[in-house]
Amino acid sequence: MARSSTSRPSRLQTGAPPKRKKRPWWLRLLGWLVFLGTVGVLLGGIGLAGLFYFYGSDPQLPRISSAHDYQPKTTTRIFDRKRRLIGEISAERRTVVPFRKIPKLLVQAVVAAEDAEFFEHRGLDYFGMLRAFFANLRAGRFAQGGSTITQQVIKTLFLSPKRTIKRKMQEVILARQLESQLSKQEILYLYLNQIYFGHGRYGVQEASRFYFGKDVDQIGLAECAMLAGLPQSPERLSPVKHPQRAKRRQAYVLQQMAKAKAVSAATARRVERQPIRIVRHRRDFYGAAPEVTDLIRSKLAEAHGETKLATLGVDVRASVDVELQIAAREALREGLRALDRRQGYRKALRRLRGRRLKRIRAKLARKQRRYRPGRSYRGVVLSVDDRAQQLEVDLGAQRAKVSVADERYNPQGHAPSKRFRSGDLLRLRARRGAGTGTIAFVFDPGPQAVLVALDPRSGEVLALVSGYDYHPGDFNRALRGARQPGSSFKPFVYATALASGTYTAASIVDDAPVVFGGWSPKNFDKRYRGPLRLRIALAHSVNTVAARLIHSTGVEPVRQLAGRLGISTTLGKDLSLALGTSSVLPLELATAYAAIANGGRRITPTFILSMGKQRVKRPAAPQVLRPAVAYVLASMMQSVVREGTARRARRLGRPVAGKTGTTNNYKDAWFAGFTPQLVTVVWVGFDRPRPLGRQETGGRAALPIWIRFMRRALRGKPKLPFRQPAGVVVQRIDPKSGLLAPVGAADAVEEVFVSGTEPNKTAPTPDQVDPSTILMGGGVP
Repeated sequence: MARSSTSRPSRLQTGAPPKRKKRPWWLRLLGWLVFLGTVGVLLGGIGLAGLFYFYGSDPQLPRISSAHDYQPKTTTRIFDRKRRLIGEISAERRTVVPFRKIPKLLVQAVVAAEDAEFFEHRGLDYFGMLRAFFANLRAGRFAQGGSTITQQVIKTLFLSPKRTIKRKMQEVILARQLESQLSKQEILYLYLNQIYFGHGRYGVQEASRFYFGKDVDQIGLAECAMLAGLPQSPERLSPVKHPQRAKRRQAYVLQQMAKAKAVSAATARRVERQPIRIVRHRRDFYGAAPEVTDLIRSKLAEAHGETKLATLGVDVRASVDVELQIAAREALREGLRALDRRQGYRKALRRLRGRRLKRIRAKLARKQRRYRPGRSYRGVVLSVDDRAQQLEVDLGAQRAKVSVADERYNPQGHAPSKRFRSGDLLRLRARRGAGTGTIAFVFDPGPQAVLVALDPRSGEVLALVSGYDYHPGDFNRALRGARQPGSSFKPFVYATALASGTYTAASIVDDAPVVFGGWSPKNFDKRYRGPLRLRIALAHSVNTVAARLIHSTGVEPVRQLAGRLGISTTLGKDLSLALGTSSVLPLELATAYAAIANGGRRITPTFILSMGKQRVKRPAAPQVLRPAVAYVLASMMQSVVREGTARRARRLGRPVAGKTGTTNNYKDAWFAGFTPQLVTVVWVGFDRPRPLGRQETGGRAALPIWIRFMRRALRGKPKLPFRQPAGVVVQRIDPKSGLLAPVGAADAVEEVFVSGTEPNKTAPTPDQVDPSTILMGGGVP
């Protein structure tokens, strides 16, 4: 029996929907990826927009408007009076130059090297950012920035260098804002003045000066390409440290410039073949006047404030002559070394051996159990280490390492073992260790000195040295180290006496013991000479005569005159002021002596001649002492050099006036002196007052420094006499009585007088009898 076949009705026949074909799995996967990618992009965009909104609305986000008032940290350069660089004030060594002074080739080179699309984009290079994004993903860190020139300006001017998402977001936001507010030229101006070029130089001007020794508007193509290559990695590509790397980078910049049609390919190849020409810097005078640069910095900070000082960026011409500054320091150092040799500073007190050595060490162990900073202690050398340049010293309760590397006390560079041996007894000073709180021991710092030299006519300070060595921030003894001037104060007492009209250079005052209210001044040499003319008394620094003068004139007139001449520290009100018992500053004493040299006109010490193109106005010089009185006083002070306590100064072979000064127990030694062209004051002493050593007077400790400096400072200068003003008369006098000399007297001397104060009586001849003395012999002959 045959099977019957039946056909299944189709979907079309039954009215059911047609069955879809199943898509391949890979097509379904692709669809899901597209969907998820779209959602991701949307969510990422929303998230990114949220981030931009969040960071863009940060109230701490810098305001771009400040870019219009560009005031970066800049360099203030300090030059001496002859325009030689002696110092700089800078947090960042930068000199801002206007865009017009930046060569077009340098602009093209920088754009070619750093941001070829700079003139096309609006602050952001999206392809560069994407490239940097993938590079950072591969590196797992911020390896590339993808920054445009605009973004680099934002980073250096407004944001911290930290690489964070927040900073990158703010960088993008601010870059767009900057492009909308500034022109491309203005952005380049900011970039080229702000960017770092290595070796502490910021901006194209300082970079050009450092690498090529010239201003940026003077450099050529090769130099432009070299500079343009540096911002990528200034230290790694430095032509000073790595010339081959720098040359390869320069070649790359030139190729990029040729590609951008800024230069021809032939020109680029020709410049590539040229060697790098970098200047080798010789800063012969840089840092030679740290006292002056410190002082100028303080004056600028006082006038402008510390914040403004960082952005001042001016060229300051100082009054100092750096060659004289160097000569002053050399003279001061030689004088101190001579003093060191005479007094044996930093030498062993004595050498101990055997039982005596044991006894001293046992005594130190009993007596020296505690140490206080600033106090002196004795110690015994246990060992000498030539390599470390130090000694091991037993101080009783402890042992200490003591450095002996100081050049001042070992100018020949001898090894420590040539100077010290085990068993040497030393005197050391305790001080607090730097940052440790422990006690360290050092050799006594030894005596110090100050030298101040200025022009008496202008007040311009030509040299100022404070100590054997001076480092920025050190104590400036010339301006802050007030010390007793000793007899160098006496000219102010004599000036008061002369100005009173009661006394002249020929007045006779008795050098004899005297007591004023319990005070009995003594002469330095303990001798008394009897009646003396004031000229002779000043020349030989006779204390009793100075005391009698101040007792006669009164203390207050002396104080007032000293103040008018330039002494601003508070002076004592007792008679001992005549002997210099009130402390003064070296600069003050130089100022007051300058007034004497300047015909009685008080000058103001000047340290700054000009700032930028503006000359600093010189203060007026008021007349504080009559010219005739100043001249007579200066004439009397010349006798100090011709025949008195400063006879050594005659070696200069020119008219010199001055005065020595020595305080009790030889704690301070001074010489203050002048010629018509130059006033110089020298002080020698310990920072903590103590005796310099026996016979270390002003004439022995200070005067040689003064002579050595003045010989150098006055080299080639004319030998000028002190100009006699109107109101001065010259008379021949009898040297014993101070009266007019008889006609033909063989021993007569010339003397100068303020007009109207000259003697009107004639001294008796040897064969005449003075009626005033007729009864002194005990009866009438």
